[in-house]
Amino acid sequence: MDSVAQASAVPAGLPAPAATADHSRFVQRIRRRYEAELALLPPGLPDDVTMRALVERFRQEGRPLPAALRVMRHLVMERLAVLDVEQGAAMTDVTQAMTHLAEVALDIGLAHCRAELDAQYGVPRDAAGQAIDFWVVGMGKLGGRELNVSSDIDLIYVYEDDGQTDGVEGGRQRISAHEYFAHLSRRLSTLIGDVTEDGQVFRVDLALRPNGNSGPPAVSMGMLEEYFLVQGREWERFAWLKSRVIAPRASVKSGRALQLRSLVTPFVYRRYLDYGVFEGLRQLHRKIRDEAQRRAAGRPERANDVKLSRGGIREIEFIVQLLQVVRGGQFPEIRTRSTLKALTRLAARGLMKPETATALAQGYDFLRRVEHRIQYLDDQQTHCLPAADEDIGWIARSLCLTCNSHACPLLDKLMEVRELVATEFDALLHDGVAPSNGGCKNGMCGGPPLPIDSEDFLEKLQPELAVSVRRWAQQPRVQNLREESRLRLAKLVGRAALAVRQGECTLEAAQRFVDWIEPLLRRESYLALLVERPPVQGRLLRLLGLARWPMRYLMQHPGVIDELADARLLHERFDGPAFIQDLQARHDAWAEHGEASEDALLDSVRRAHHAEVFRTLVRDVEGQISVEQVADELSLLADATLQCVIDWAWARLKQKHRDAPRLAVIAYGKLGGKELGYGSDLDLVFLFDDEDENASEIYGAFVRKLITWLTIRTAAGELFDIDTALRPNGNSGLLVTSLSSFENYQGGRGSNTAWTWEHQAITRARFCAGDASLAERFEATRRAVLTSPRDPVALRDEVVAMREKLRAARPVKAGLFDVKHSPGGMVDAEFTLQYLILAHAGDHPDLLANAGNIALLQRAEAHGLLPADVGRAAADAYRELRRVQHRARLNEQSTALDAEAAAALQPQRDVVLALWRAVFG
Repeated sequence: MDSVAQASAVPAGLPAPAATADHSRFVQRIRRRYEAELALLPPGLPDDVTMRALVERFRQEGRPLPAALRVMRHLVMERLAVLDVEQGAAMTDVTQAMTHLAEVALDIGLAHCRAELDAQYGVPRDAAGQAIDFWVVGMGKLGGRELNVSSDIDLIYVYEDDGQTDGVEGGRQRISAHEYFAHLSRRLSTLIGDVTEDGQVFRVDLALRPNGNSGPPAVSMGMLEEYFLVQGREWERFAWLKSRVIAPRASVKSGRALQLRSLVTPFVYRRYLDYGVFEGLRQLHRKIRDEAQRRAAGRPERANDVKLSRGGIREIEFIVQLLQVVRGGQFPEIRTRSTLKALTRLAARGLMKPETATALAQGYDFLRRVEHRIQYLDDQQTHCLPAADEDIGWIARSLCLTCNSHACPLLDKLMEVRELVATEFDALLHDGVAPSNGGCKNGMCGGPPLPIDSEDFLEKLQPELAVSVRRWAQQPRVQNLREESRLRLAKLVGRAALAVRQGECTLEAAQRFVDWIEPLLRRESYLALLVERPPVQGRLLRLLGLARWPMRYLMQHPGVIDELADARLLHERFDGPAFIQDLQARHDAWAEHGEASEDALLDSVRRAHHAEVFRTLVRDVEGQISVEQVADELSLLADATLQCVIDWAWARLKQKHRDAPRLAVIAYGKLGGKELGYGSDLDLVFLFDDEDENASEIYGAFVRKLITWLTIRTAAGELFDIDTALRPNGNSGLLVTSLSSFENYQGGRGSNTAWTWEHQAITRARFCAGDASLAERFEATRRAVLTSPRDPVALRDEVVAMREKLRAARPVKAGLFDVKHSPGGMVDAEFTLQYLILAHAGDHPDLLANAGNIALLQRAEAHGLLPADVGRAAADAYRELRRVQHRARLNEQSTALDAEAAAALQPQRDVVLALWRAVFG
């Protein structure tokens, strides 16, 4: 059991509650009136099968359905009071039983009402003559399977399509489907909700339907879709998050009701980080708090409302639902109707601290148990603590607490829980204490907020910043924005100006921020994120002040700014297996929700990759990791991404003939040497080992699909550029090669053999993804190639010739020193090392390891292949050249340095030239 679920369970080892259910006036009434019937309910927690059987028995005994449902409900409620109060049943068991009660009553009731109406009007059919289905949609706690013991039920009635009924006796009594389902809705609501001599089953509330109480009692799918598109409000998205088809059960089991999901899901969840909902929920919550305070005015007992008061049940639900709605569009694994399950998933996703999720789960469990005891007293839909001391004492004892004239631990516990919940809620929505800018708003002190295009606002900015803002603030696309949006822009720019004044960021960082905002003027969700998260904006400003490339990356992938809210950003290194596990969980969640399309998967893997690159980038520019560690993380990320894409693409390959492909992806170049940089392309070779007669065609199709998945640009952006030119025979060769053919090609067997430059390339090749059982065989081939005897003179000539050829292809302007391509640059060191491996690996096997250029240069010296200190000095020089290259690229500067800038690298250049001379003369 996970930690959050454990937090909500009944603690082990507690004494039995010192209270009995017969304190409840409601239980007393049931026992007096239905004494004979109580024994008909089998022992234990009632389930749906038991409830159905009980209703059927009552009907066979002559009770009409309304009475049978109501008596069944009373018996179940009495049993739950006993199990909960006297035996300490888990809160989730009680809510599950109440949910079953509603499901059974609605399913049986719907079938009964529909049979009556079919006999009166005939079956409603669509234009194609098919019977039209009708669904009872449960909202709120019923939808979340969290129904409390005296709850009402929030319902919405939806039918499939428009049409007409068959009529009866030659077409008489024919009515429209809309009229039919309106009658059905009213009849079912009456059956369940009317108060009779046996009470009622549930109070029915239809206020959440489209257009509320002024709307029709039932809506068609078409009407609902139009409403969502045209009139659906932000708060309704939170209501529909918990929606679930309750009845008829047959439609749920057959999957026919799933078509409703295709309307609801895009309404609730957006395909982007939807921080724009914060203000909508803030307004809704403000109304609820105001209403609770209004009702409590002059009624002090109403101040202790465990649901609606500050820190109550509703605020826990709001915390959970807000985080789900904001991110659930991109992260389906956090979607769930259950509050407790959602807390677990939010903590697992890193969207909430585990200790916070546990505390909220414990608080939720406690508040719901108190709520149940309040409602057991008189079967009233109230959430306020009772006024009578004896009732308070009974509730306390049922929770293993004892109140007396001096103290009441129940009230103390309530205060503690509600304060914790309120603190978390206020921190999320900034209620109570709004984020402050040192007493200034919009970069100015005093006066009302001003929009971004106001001259009064612009005059309060630093002159340089005002010039940058004015450049786009006066354009029609800004002038045509809503005033709310222009005020939001001013708030963000004002914060940046204030940060400059207070020394929290440089003016250059603020100007880069303004430049970054410009392309996002109409992508308000990202701006809303920054408005709602001032610390994120502060961290973003610092990041932009450290290097230029982060701004470029953020322009390409603005959604990654959400990562700046994660406190773990600087302290955790990339974890490949965890990355794959998280992506697989997202894949499974897409599948669970019926949305595992190729588009969704392609976007998911891109967003995940972009987020991880950004995390590495932040750690890099903050100085938390070295250049080598950056390359390690980016290389491991590419490996993990390739593995994930292989698994997903193979599962969707029409020609697949086995559960998993016998494919090996071989990394060359920067990825092969684990020296990948930001934006580097991937040099890949694809090998297969499969005896199927159609293997070449199958793997050819698969690799083409792989390359498409890896390179295509989607709504989420790009992933990689792929270069396959290093495969056997280069661009004229097959896209994918059998492992045996690759062995023959590299080993020089037959007429088609590899060139020396291909052997140079294989010095830093490695298996990076695919079927791990092929890795050893590839490595054996690689080692055999590298340890083959060679004529050292001929080898030296070929390597030097290839170096000259590359230098001619990458000329450097006179007077400049390119840290990579000029004499004494990185390529000279790399070619020298490749020669040493090809010439001496047979005698020194530790040169075969894929340990990176720096370590291998040191090993070469240790083996006496280089003069004393030359290898170590060259390794240090190579490290410094890489650092300079990396820093130049972060600042979008050329790596070809003028004489003044290159002077600082003259010692490193001299060392590399000495290395070259030591080997090649």
